Amino acid sequence: MEDALIDTGTIRPFAGIDLAQDNIADATTILAFRHFIEQHQLAEEIFKTVEQYLREKGLLLREGTVVDATIIHTPTSTKNEKRERDPQMRQTRKGNQWFFGMKVQIGVDRDSGLIHSVATTSAHVSDVIVAAELLHGEEKVVYGDAGYQGLEKREEMAGRKVDCRIAMGAGKRATCLMLEKGQYTVDGACQGSCQSQGGASLTGAQATVWIPENQATGPGQKPQ
Repeated sequence: MEDALIDTGTIRPFAGIDLAQDNIADATTILAFRHFIEQHQLAEEIFKTVEQYLREKGLLLREGTVVDATIIHTPTSTKNEKRERDPQMRQTRKGNQWFFGMKVQIGVDRDSGLIHSVATTSAHVSDVIVAAELLHGEEKVVYGDAGYQGLEKREEMAGRKVDCRIAMGAGKRATCLMLEKGQYTVDGACQGSCQSQGGASLTGAQATVWIPENQATGPGQKPQ
């Protein structure tokens, strides 16, 4: 954080720091402040205060929510005072790479891009399990990547009138795409949303996306 405050000009105004007048706290001081917040459980209260302020200013439109997750990687070493790993940290695989740590799940206002909800889990916890906690309940639509498939079928989503626009997995998307007269179509068996070669988003039980002619191929073949 100390390096970020020094090197990143957009962070300093957010923190209320003017290099011409203020000194930047060193890493030890910042860490002590972080532990103070954790000890007194102030993080959630601070977040709620910021969210309320944004709502009062009309910056959270609350029509739609984008859910996403990121892995916070931590060292696997046991060379510490307790000679053990943090029990809250777990191992998970993303693609062909393994990570050890925690996962931060966020709910983002679709229109403003502002974060309105945050949840943390061990890295191995599936994204879709936490998704309902990221919704404020007023949105009409929720967007997510393939890690959130099946969200609309989960028990905690029962009774919610929200359109779940979740991306298809790469394998299923490949089987659903067919070429017909210069266009790809998604048949009725392929629910959800997907991403075309041209970058257009598809949603619903049946949709069509146009692709460039130089990528057109015959049925069952892949674009160049």
